[in-house]
Amino acid sequence: MYDQPQAPYPGPTPNYNNHVYTPQPFESDTKNPYEGDRFKPKKKLNDPIFLVLFIAQLLGFAALSAIALRSWISEGGLGGGLGKGGGQTGNPVTLNRSAVYLLLLVTAAAVLLSSLYLMLTRAFTKIIMHITLVLTIILNIGICIYYWITKYYSGAIIFTIIALLSVVSYFGFRSRIPLASLLFQVVMDVSKHHMSVYAVAFSALLLTAALSVWYTFTVIATYAKWTPGAPGCGNSGCSSGKVAGLIFFETFSYVWTSQVIGNVALATLAGGPYGCWYYFGPRSAGQMPKNPTISAFGRASTLSLGSISFGSLIVTILEMIRLILNAAAQNANADGHPVEACLACCAACFVGILENLVEYFNRYAYIEIALYGKAYIPAAKDTWRLFKDRGIDALVNDSLVGMTLMWGAYAIGLLSSLFAFLYLKIAGPSFNADGSYTAPLLLFSFFIGMVCANTLGSAIEAGVSTIFVGLGEDPHILAIRAPELFALIAQVYPHVTQGVPQ
Repeated sequence: MYDQPQAPYPGPTPNYNNHVYTPQPFESDTKNPYEGDRFKPKKKLNDPIFLVLFIAQLLGFAALSAIALRSWISEGGLGGGLGKGGGQTGNPVTLNRSAVYLLLLVTAAAVLLSSLYLMLTRAFTKIIMHITLVLTIILNIGICIYYWITKYYSGAIIFTIIALLSVVSYFGFRSRIPLASLLFQVVMDVSKHHMSVYAVAFSALLLTAALSVWYTFTVIATYAKWTPGAPGCGNSGCSSGKVAGLIFFETFSYVWTSQVIGNVALATLAGGPYGCWYYFGPRSAGQMPKNPTISAFGRASTLSLGSISFGSLIVTILEMIRLILNAAAQNANADGHPVEACLACCAACFVGILENLVEYFNRYAYIEIALYGKAYIPAAKDTWRLFKDRGIDALVNDSLVGMTLMWGAYAIGLLSSLFAFLYLKIAGPSFNADGSYTAPLLLFSFFIGMVCANTLGSAIEAGVSTIFVGLGEDPHILAIRAPELFALIAQVYPHVTQGVPQ
């Protein structure tokens, strides 16, 4: 078990006996797990302003959804049905029930694909890392070729660069897969002994899927009520600008809320099973508190919800800016302005990189919040200080676990879009006779697939990141919990384990 210093942890661990370094045994974990208010934070509501803003936007989304759905239901959903026969019926002016059925099928497919990907990743480690990296290269090259064929030159140039970078990154990261593989297996082994990990992950996934369904119905109903010429328009001041503004707010609310759901799950896992495993040892040692997952969820969903909302809002704003830039690039390309389209694509790519960096950093800040009950700004400062003081930034940048899960989410988003595209081609719904709704529906499908996959993948990322944070604070504990992992880290990054008896 994990509390025996010289014994390997249970699970499908590959043979790493060729490592020359072996950590010396420790008599016990002498450090107090509750040091510095860890696991017992002060009863204080952090970042209340952002908590109020989050609740307000969620209530605003609910009110807007109620108005739009009431009108949509009174019109009978504007007709339409499932499949080829049902899709060709219904009102052809705007989105009808056929679009709802499509996005519901997309959501179901995204949940299924996300669950399948997690099971495959749990069964395999190195193989899935190689496959996802290769799959990413193939997908990027495929998109690049498609854009060149369709003469979408701005997008083709951007994806040509992305495809080349993905090829180079594969060869650069291939030698680092053993460390990421072992790290991933340690997290999966811990998960096997704490079924609450999967309970939290699938609960977050189901909540996100339910939110996606709600968002889908609301978007369709908004189109039906405020699109000029639609039966539900009446005298309510319909215009394309109003539809665009309402869809923007609904998308903003959807992104922010889904971010909060995923990050609450991350904080629950970090402050629950993963954090307690690192600082208290396995459940069999008898030192772990009772119901750590429930306690961590209570803290994350009440006292720390404002801090989580704060960090999630930053990512949401960047995501919305990126979506606006992507839309601007598409419009410029459609209007025959390739220079403007290329500039917008470059700006969107830059914002996307910045968003990924912020989201990556936030994950470690949420762990500080989960373990110590800090507000967002102090947690972010302490996270940055931890990275610099311990040199753990090398480990964070070198880990392929997050990259593997990110590529998996990217692939699931693309497969969801492909599913939607094939459905539109085969069913031929009446509202899309001229193809005007193909692009937004593909975007919604990609969005839903990405969100569902990221939500489920956050369970694994929570474990990986918690180990990194624990390693930065108390590296000697990892030598007790997972000797092979610590030995490999000590070989590759000896400066991270400075001060540990060797």
